[in-house]
Amino acid sequence: MSKNQLDKKSQAWSALFSEPMSELVKRYTASVFFDKRLWQADITGSLAHAEMLQAQGIIGKDDLSAIQKGMANIWAEIESGQFEWQLDLEDVHLNIEARLTQLVGDAGKRLHTGRSRNDQVATDVRLWLRGEIDLIIELLEDLQKSLVDVAEKNVEVILPGFTHLQVAQPVSFAHHLLAYVEMFARDAERMQDVRKRTNRLPLGSAALAGTTYPLDRERVAKTLGMVDAQGNAQVCQNSLDGVSDRDFAIEFTAAASLCMVHISRFSEELILWMSQNFGFIKIADRFTTGSSIMPQKKNPDVPELARGKTGRVVGHLMGLITLMKGQPLAYNKDNQEDKEPLFDTVDTLKDTLRIFSEMVGGQVNPATGAKEGGITVNASAMEAAAKKGYATATDLADYLVKKGLPFRDAHEVVAHAVKTAQAEGKDLSELSLATLQQFNPTIAQDVFECLSLQGSLNARNTLGGTAPAQVRAQIARHHQRLGE
Repeated sequence: MSKNQLDKKSQAWSALFSEPMSELVKRYTASVFFDKRLWQADITGSLAHAEMLQAQGIIGKDDLSAIQKGMANIWAEIESGQFEWQLDLEDVHLNIEARLTQLVGDAGKRLHTGRSRNDQVATDVRLWLRGEIDLIIELLEDLQKSLVDVAEKNVEVILPGFTHLQVAQPVSFAHHLLAYVEMFARDAERMQDVRKRTNRLPLGSAALAGTTYPLDRERVAKTLGMVDAQGNAQVCQNSLDGVSDRDFAIEFTAAASLCMVHISRFSEELILWMSQNFGFIKIADRFTTGSSIMPQKKNPDVPELARGKTGRVVGHLMGLITLMKGQPLAYNKDNQEDKEPLFDTVDTLKDTLRIFSEMVGGQVNPATGAKEGGITVNASAMEAAAKKGYATATDLADYLVKKGLPFRDAHEVVAHAVKTAQAEGKDLSELSLATLQQFNPTIAQDVFECLSLQGSLNARNTLGGTAPAQVRAQIARHHQRLGE
């Protein structure tokens, strides 16, 4: 009889079983070749568990010392690529435990006292995801900074603002970019909120019902940094819930989906703005590709692919919700399927945010310290486009209201003025004063100020408006918020 149960796993799971698992089933049920990315979290959680077991008198000091040395060895083996991952051992947990037992003997076998793979994997995923959320929050801040930097250079640049993709009113290009800053700021807030619920300790729930050993779960939580803002241990309070629910992963994927939706909306605009029909911006060549047949083309592949990857992430959210919806308490093997969509969501979101931050704001030149290669703005094309759709019509209506006309009457007057301008092939600002006065006699020379694009912008000097003064105030607020 082998001294190590896990050495015989290829023959049978344990003494209870009379035959080994078939090779097909083994491959079907194994997760080691994707969940091995949890190895750092697994070792960190195991060390915290071992330290607590020793403090509670459940294992001896020599056992703890052996476990710590063995884990240090395994950590080095994995980092160097020398660790041999075995399909027979199913997952990251058994692979590490088996190697630990090979290295330190009985002490390795005692590590699993008071825990199950059920609470172990729930802990590992939470620890890993917590670290990834922290990185994502940093990346979201970087993207916001890139957008703010570009906005700061383009406060006076006038862009046609659209509703229904029809020219509606002129806006500052900076104001337009800052709308996305607000979206990504909320995305960061959602990630912070998700982190609070992710950062709770399931370890000690054991398989589903807790354990007979006198564990100090709060000690483990504090060791792992699973605490609230006041330093209080955050521990899953129900063992059944702790091992079985993946709502934190679903919640993260929902937050990630919203973030990708914002990326996708931004991508759609970049694609339109880049086209010859708009010509509003250029993006650096390294974010585009050429055509295999049309040599004149530069295709916006990065923003297009980001739109596509948004569908991929939203699909992962639907998959995780569907995975969870029918499971009875407590742990079920279904939950092995939570990792690949979660891992892919994290990878996709991180890569997308990194690329977009550089695509928008540029890359730092080591020689100069300045950013280069970000969005190039064609201000004249934007302004010309803003003049095409009678963007200041609302300003004329507001002008008439301030002269005493009810808004609905003013709206109708302006409709007639626009109809005349269309017939003459002119902008409203190009109509003569005499022509404008035919529609309402209260119109005076000062009307031309409000009919200009710049006048339209300046007039919207309220909190959240597009007036340059307001935009600069928002930029200053974002600089302060982002610690710049």
